[in-house]
Amino acid sequence: MPTVEKMSIALPKEMATLVREAVAAGEYASSSEVVRDALRDWNERRGLKQKSLKTLGRFWRQALEDKRPGIPMDEALDGLEKKYRTMADAPVK
Repeated sequence: MPTVEKMSIALPKEMATLVREAVAAGEYASSSEVVRDALRDWNERRGLKQKSLKTLGRFWRQALEDKRPGIPMDEALDGLEKKYRTMADAPVK
């Protein structure tokens, strides 16, 4: 097991209640496990967010470097409106 560092944290009453309820229900063996699980989820979401921002940045730079003429905004919006109107009017399967 990795080295464990003991910390003290303060939670709003509602969150503390949720932690206690999860332990009492047997979902977790301790409040520390609840917090560790929450931190793992947070860290995973954080990594996905950072990856998404890098991807968005790459697409943004590509768009700025693309010297081809663009589509006029009115034309693009008309095309999107037509597409989604067609989808909305399509029979439900």
